[in-house]
Amino acid sequence: MSEPKMQRVKGDGVEIQLAIWEGEGKNVLCIHGLTANSRCWDTLAATLTPKYRLMAMDLRGRGLSDKPPSGYSIAQHAKDVRAILDDLGIDKIAIMGHSLGAIIAMYFGATYPERADRLILIDAGGKVSQEQMEKFFAGIKPSLDRLGQVFPSFEAYVAPLKQVPFNQSWSAALDTYFRYEIEEVAGGVRSRIRPENIQEEILNNAALDVAPLYPKITAPVLLLRATEGLLAKDDYLLPKDAADRMVREIPNAMCVDLEGTNHYTIVLKRNETRDKALNRFLDA
Repeated sequence: MSEPKMQRVKGDGVEIQLAIWEGEGKNVLCIHGLTANSRCWDTLAATLTPKYRLMAMDLRGRGLSDKPPSGYSIAQHAKDVRAILDDLGIDKIAIMGHSLGAIIAMYFGATYPERADRLILIDAGGKVSQEQMEKFFAGIKPSLDRLGQVFPSFEAYVAPLKQVPFNQSWSAALDTYFRYEIEEVAGGVRSRIRPENIQEEILNNAALDVAPLYPKITAPVLLLRATEGLLAKDDYLLPKDAADRMVREIPNAMCVDLEGTNHYTIVLKRNETRDKALNRFLDA
């Protein structure tokens, strides 16, 4: 697996860290989820490059990007994406987002349609009930619990993460992903992400109604949906009925269900069906 080139670029009033896997074809900007970082794309980069050029951002407050005390919302992240494209001199780009990143990509496509070549929305973007969101947040609780805690070592940091069902087959890519997000502090290591920033993000996102965005999206859209829950059978972020509504109401959208994947493995692990769908969509 090739190491990406790291580059600092200008966001909207902040500096953003980019991981870049060089390639010969189309530029693809990758946007990670709520408590993730740019290195969640390592496995996908190994299969999509060098055919395409992948650029993955650390959202503000994550990874090695700037961490202002406030300003965590879908609209603000979309402004950061626009500023990054301006800084790099890119007029129009394909955007691939996972989880929170998919909602950012969708918002960007609806708000700045002239800048979005096509959108890949991975396991998010649907309008779901409060009850379903509570189920989902129960499923991602192990990821949220690590924030703000100091662990004596990296091994202690990842030990509880290795115990959850969806991380049972630990990999070098997972190891790289979690090592990238930690910083050394007195007493050991902790995540670089500040819990208060994530709480602001969650509150702001809860107020966003995604459905009015659907008809405003003019770019082609590929929706990839996980069919398995995380800690329960039905703690999905994107139930089938919500995905079906997206396909009906987004003018040029299609959905591919990825059997046997959950909200995390759909990105973090190899999947031939996913990769074929991505290649077909990016080449179209």
